Amino acid sequence: MNHRPFTFPDTTSTVLPSPTTFFSPNLLSSPLPTNSFFQNFTLKTGNQPEYIHPYLIKSSLSSLSISYPSLFSNPSFTYQIFNPDLTISVSNNPDPTRPHVISSFNDLSLTLDIQPNLRFFLVRGSPFITCQILQPLQLSISTIHAILDLAPNSSNTRFKIRLNNGQTWLLYSSSPINLTHNVSKIESLDFSGVIRIAVLPNSDSGSDFETILDRFSSCYPVSGRVEFTGPFSVEYKWEKKGWGDLLMLANPLHIRLIDNCNGSVSVLNNVKYKSLDGELVGVVGDSWVLKPDPVSITWHSIKGVRNEGYSEIVEALVKDVSGLDSSAIQTTSSYFYGKLVARAARFALIAEEIGYLEVIPKVGKFLKEAIEPWLVGTFGSNGFLYDRVWGGLVTKQGATDTGADFGFGVYNDHHFHIGYFLYGIAVLAKIDPIWGLKYRPQAYSLMADFMTLGKGPNAKYTRLRCFDLWKLHSWASGLTEFTDGRNQESTSEAVNAYYSAALMGLAYGDAHLVALGSLLTSMEIHASQTWWHVKETDTIYAADFTRENRVVGVLWANKRDSGLWFAPAEWKECRLGIQVLPLLPITEPLFSDVEFTRQLVEWTLPALEREGVGEGWKGFVYALQGVYDKDVAVEKIRGLNGYDDGNSLSNLLWWIFSRGGCEEGASGHCWFGRYCH
Repeated sequence: MNHRPFTFPDTTSTVLPSPTTFFSPNLLSSPLPTNSFFQNFTLKTGNQPEYIHPYLIKSSLSSLSISYPSLFSNPSFTYQIFNPDLTISVSNNPDPTRPHVISSFNDLSLTLDIQPNLRFFLVRGSPFITCQILQPLQLSISTIHAILDLAPNSSNTRFKIRLNNGQTWLLYSSSPINLTHNVSKIESLDFSGVIRIAVLPNSDSGSDFETILDRFSSCYPVSGRVEFTGPFSVEYKWEKKGWGDLLMLANPLHIRLIDNCNGSVSVLNNVKYKSLDGELVGVVGDSWVLKPDPVSITWHSIKGVRNEGYSEIVEALVKDVSGLDSSAIQTTSSYFYGKLVARAARFALIAEEIGYLEVIPKVGKFLKEAIEPWLVGTFGSNGFLYDRVWGGLVTKQGATDTGADFGFGVYNDHHFHIGYFLYGIAVLAKIDPIWGLKYRPQAYSLMADFMTLGKGPNAKYTRLRCFDLWKLHSWASGLTEFTDGRNQESTSEAVNAYYSAALMGLAYGDAHLVALGSLLTSMEIHASQTWWHVKETDTIYAADFTRENRVVGVLWANKRDSGLWFAPAEWKECRLGIQVLPLLPITEPLFSDVEFTRQLVEWTLPALEREGVGEGWKGFVYALQGVYDKDVAVEKIRGLNGYDDGNSLSNLLWWIFSRGGCEEGASGHCWFGRYCH
């Protein structure tokens, strides 16, 4: 059997931007990130800000501006306001319009060269901005505020900058630097070496906080990477220079997952910076180990289907499967087509779970006819192609139209679309292993588009295209410039992507893929529950936003919005549904907090009284209602007269009849820990 790597046919996109302006030439021979925390720095003129916690950073006209942002919040949205508190540049710059260059990047950092001799190590979670001046030059540090005071220490290596907006900044230099100032600008004589700048997070931080920053000012990170050290474990490792210990900041999810059994880090609870993502807390240590909760990757429901539901599920299955006809598929969209594939694949697994095997051959036939043309390039009006410029898949339609396939051609939503296909491939490879072996190279190439770990010129795809290893969730938006950075709407479709990759690992007996898919699934679930699911008692967001919203609509790097890309905030059934679909065994751990699930459903139900609410969206509301009220929910599901294009009556009944504990009359097992194939 030929298992040589498969590459989809090359194409030349007419809509993708060129990466050559901003990436150092030595980086262009490897696949490049398309959905990363610094993507704005690679698009158009590169001058939109990015949130590199705890600062908003903007690079423009050969200068770098730093903002310790204030927060705006109302019941509809909350975001951070960018003000260029300090702007660093070269005095009397002979080339003021030169674009910045990304000279290196890693999971947790990037190195930005503003000028050939002005280099910034932008490391996520560092309370200091670190700048290396490679050749003697005169620095300029300007502000939109007024400078009230610039106070040096006796050796001119530490300066306290007080501004009239109430902020106090500390500047440290690796050797004495001569600074003078007027009302809005600080200038230096010739200097080479390292300067570090940090804000005192609030005006009453006091001398204790200053002492802490002083103590950690001489050890600076130049890059940060993530190592996958074992099942449900990742390790952050920073490359550092200078001397002493490294101080970094952790977000609330880090604090929850950090494993300090061996005492390798110390958490400084009195070091706190404000953030849209919740309070950032000081952590001292060169490396952190994060241990997400193990999650069960199972083909079937976790607790089994109750016997009382069998006959009703069989009746629905027979009807749903009889309607499968690959020649009747109208859509050519990679997204909607993928949903139809995954919808059908559910029928095979539901049939398997309840032992009604008669329908499986027809499902298998449909899946083969539907999936194969996308794997071998015979679909005609659409298909997957390979873009060598950035290093990744685009669709035939997306290669000439940014709007086609929801922007798949500019690297939007890859994990969503491909995730649905992987689910279908995993199920088909399970029920027909010979087919699975035949198409394994294509299946793996599709999966690798967003699941690649390796880096360098031999890689076909960038590392973990969509997944943000500092926030621990995915970004869906690709190569489009946005003022508020990357965004993601549906967490459940992101969970589906990594879950489906893990299922594919089960189907192919690939323990490495199972482990990676399971880990990413777990982290995406943790992040969904931290930042998208808004419990009534949560304190991460401002009280007005928390009071009005049980779920975030679109989550941006620098903003939380209650509205959706496709629906206004009032359409709460859509807001709930887009965080649930597709309905799967993995939906159970995603909504493991029953009290929150009840809050979310009760918040949503009044919206169903509106004229014209889609039956498909109602189905997801009732599915979640079934988590805590099966009897009412099943009656509502029986009354539906339509379903989401990725859902079905069979799937809703399977879900409802597999709710509840391992009680009398349930088949299957209670799974604890990881499910071994």
